[in-house]
Amino acid sequence: AENMYFFSDLALTLNEPEERVAPTDSRLRPDQRLMESGRRGQANEGPRGVGFTSFQLGKASHIPCFPLAGKDYEGYIPLWFERKVDVMTGELICVYKGGYWEAKDKQDWSMCPDIF
Repeated sequence: AENMYFFSDLALTLNEPEERVAPTDSRLRPDQRLMESGRRGQANEGPRGVGFTSFQLGKASHIPCFPLAGKDYEGYIPLWFERKVDVMTGELICVYKGGYWEAKDKQDWSMCPDIF
């Protein structure tokens, strides 16, 4: 870890590939895997770079669950999270609504969009 910018062991392993994850898991992004293996030129060869396929197809799958500047947005509904107002802060937050671990156990990813 000390040879890798003094990141902790945990930080170094957070982006490690994992088997049996949803096909929308960001660790499966082809450009990301190429970048991490040092093939930057190939990673940037895609038509527009990161997230192009999902953007091009109009799926907006690249939009994070957390709204920008605490504002709601239209068009994207997370599969395993729902937006709620935090009773303490009044801000929009995303709360896990279930389903991911069950889908992972069954390896049923039929509800996931094809974003890569």
